[in-house]
Amino acid sequence: MVAYLFLSIAIVTEVIGTIYLRDTDGFTRLTPSIITALSYAASFYFISLTLKQIPVAVSYAIWSGVGLILINIFASIKYDQTPNTITTVGMGFIILGVVLVNFNSGVD
Repeated sequence: MVAYLFLSIAIVTEVIGTIYLRDTDGFTRLTPSIITALSYAASFYFISLTLKQIPVAVSYAIWSGVGLILINIFASIKYDQTPNTITTVGMGFIILGVVLVNFNSGVD
């Protein structure tokens, strides 16, 4: 179960890094650049810990799928980038896919 905690931390830190990436302005602004770099480093560290217990295909599917959905949510809040209907339906399929992959993962 600790693997899912590590995976959750990896997802959250990746989302933070991605949201702040836009604010770096090409890595010309120091604070957002530091936040982005540290967030991505933490994300890769925690995904590497996750991979000790959860297969890479399952981990990556959950990491990228949930991350994509959270990034879309926060981008719509922070940058007023509202997804259209097709994008929203696609994210629904991603959620369904993550659930299905998780059911068959064989991980406790």
